[in-house]
Amino acid sequence: MRNRLLIKVLITTLLAFSSIAGAGEGAFSRTVSDKDIAWGPCPPFFPAGCELAAIQGDPSKPNSDIYFKIPGGYVFPAHWHTSAERMVLVSGELDVTYKGQDTTHLKTGMYAYGPAKAVHEGKCISKEPCILTIAFEAPVDAFKAE
Repeated sequence: MRNRLLIKVLITTLLAFSSIAGAGEGAFSRTVSDKDIAWGPCPPFFPAGCELAAIQGDPSKPNSDIYFKIPGGYVFPAHWHTSAERMVLVSGELDVTYKGQDTTHLKTGMYAYGPAKAVHEGKCISKEPCILTIAFEAPVDAFKAE
C-alpha cells in the first residue's frame, strides 16, 4: 500500500510539472536552464534537495523523459524502478552502484543504462549539482529498497 502511495505521489508531482513536456507537437529541445522547466520534489523517501522535471511525454505513461537534479555531495537512497533507465549525465560527477556490481563513476556527458527492477544508490561527488536526463520505458516510478 505504501509503495502504491509513493508511486501516486511521484506521478502526480511529475504530471503537475509536465505542462511543457513535449505535447506531441513535433521535434523540440530543452536545456536544464530553460525558464519554462518546472522542477518538483523527488519521492518522499529521498532526502530534501532532490528535484525532478518532466521534459518529454506523460510520466504516467510509457516512454517519457525526465531531468533528475541533486546538489553536490547529495547521497540518494537505494531504490528501484519498474522500467529500465537510459541516462546521460548533463552536469557534475556521479557515482552509482547497482546491487551486486562495482560502482560506476559517471562524468558529464557519459551514458549509463540501468535494468528494470535493479536496486541502485548513488552520490553526487562533485561540488556542482548532478543533473541526469533519464528516459523511462514504462511509467515513471520509484520504490525504496527494503
